[in-house]
Amino acid sequence: MNILWDFDGTLFDTYPAYTNVLSSVLGEGIDKEDIYRKLKVSYSHAIEYYDVSIDNEAEIKGRIKKLLPKDLKPFDHVEEILEYATKNVIMTHKHREGVLAILQHYGWEKYFADIVTIDDGFPRKPDPSAYKHLHTRHGIDLVIGDRDLDLLPAKELGISTCMYQGKSSIADYHLQDYADFFSVLVAK
Repeated sequence: MNILWDFDGTLFDTYPAYTNVLSSVLGEGIDKEDIYRKLKVSYSHAIEYYDVSIDNEAEIKGRIKKLLPKDLKPFDHVEEILEYATKNVIMTHKHREGVLAILQHYGWEKYFADIVTIDDGFPRKPDPSAYKHLHTRHGIDLVIGDRDLDLLPAKELGISTCMYQGKSSIADYHLQDYADFFSVLVAK
């Protein structure tokens, strides 16, 4: 099985750290749970929703860049799936440098045959161009993401999809915990 993974919120539980950064810049008057929900839609959605100034956004980006890989933990049981897969690839809007730093910190760079980042110049999701590129190169069987935005390009290309820790009317499969991956997706 060849799997295309989203990064933030799918492989790594990065949203709590990002939520803390936004909260520290926006001020304690804004509910952290609300910030988290807005970030799950997208970073740009949260920035727009809170009407973040250019200066504050620069501060947010600077603080996010300073987060250490140890602050961005992988989800439990995901490594078992990475080991099981024939090939793993990543498509993310993060910068390559940050992705590689996190993967190297956990010794996970060995699991990925290919990584497409914002640095590669593909249009942002849900445009399917990056997925098409990875599918052509690696024959993707399954896309795992935590938002519809991650799954829409796969659906357009006829690739099976799995929503992680969320609800989606377009997902073929849903997982709340990666411990259930083999009973839900492999036992079929």
